[in-house]
Formats: sequence, structure tokens, C-alpha cells
Amino acid sequence: MKQEYIITAYSENHIGLLNRITIIFTRRKVNIESLTVSQSALKGISKFTIVVNETTDKVVNIVKQIDKQIEVLKAFYNTNDEMIFQEVALYKVPTKALMDSDQIEKMIRSHNARILEITSEYTVIEKTGHEEETQALFEGLNTFGVLQFIRSGRIAITRSPVERLSEFLKQRDSLFEKLEEGSKI
Repeated sequence: MKQEYIITAYSENHIGLLNRITIIFTRRKVNIESLTVSQSALKGISKFTIVVNETTDKVVNIVKQIDKQIEVLKAFYNTNDEMIFQEVALYKVPTKALMDSDQIEKMIRSHNARILEITSEYTVIEKTGHEEETQALFEGLNTFGVLQFIRSGRIAITRSPVERLSEFLKQRDSLFEKLEEGSKI
């Protein structure tokens, strides 16, 4: 049965890696719903956050293939329940619509959004939340004519208090130390 999974992969920052990772999904005919790449908490390490709606077996297989990439330190998969996640959305609406009625202001307040910029021609609004929340605000604002709309890819962290990559690296370093000690004998 298909369900939504968040795949995280940690890597060094190398040219072409994003392409090789997306090819892994393409070859398996798996659609990427969202993809975000950014620096991680560890210096020099990038974090890929990839959202897919797929079966567990396919996700496990994909994670194994991502792990085989030379630059990838480690890849993991989680369900939405195991992660805390958000998206950011920006909306550009005509300032005239904002000035003619208090409906947009009420909508902004009720959706916990904020105004980033007001000009004589347009107003830019920002909303952080889950896709359903940002989409609901879009639909409400669109009754006044949204000029532009963009939603970021998902960003996510685990609910676990320990960063999984840090845990993995400690275990790996411990294993290397044991192997080095064994070779000195």
C-alpha cells in the first residue's frame, strides 16, 4: 500500500549528485512530490529532503540505491509521523484588493500568515505550514486574484532527539577505530 515517505540523504556537496539521485527515482518510475537540498547542521554536509508517495518496499530499495552513491554518507526514510515538517509559501496579491476590503487582512490573521512587502501595485504574503494549509490560503486569496504563488519543497527534521547522521557517523568512527586497533596487533 502506498503512503507518503520522507527520504533524507546526507552527502558532500558534489556536482552531478542531484542528477544521479533523481535518476534513481526515474528508473523506478517513482514521482518525487517535493525535493529540497540545503546545508545540514554538520559543516560541509548537504541534506536532501525528498517526499514520495510509494510502497515501503520501493522506498527501501530507493534508499539502498542512494546509499550506494559515493558522495552520499547515509540515506534514511521516515513516515510523516516520525518527522516534523513545514513548507513556506509566498503569495502576491493586488494591493488594491487589500485596501478595498478587510477580508484579505482577516484571512492573513486567521491563517497565521504575515505581510512581507507592500507596494502600490502588489502585496507579498508569507505562510509557513503544511501543504494543505498553504493551499487553503491560496484558494482563499485567489478569490481576490493571486498574481503569483510559489510553495517551497518540504523541510523536515526527525522527532528523535538525536540527529541520525551524527549517530551513524559515531558508529562508523567507532568501527574504524576498532579495525585500526586490530591491524596494529
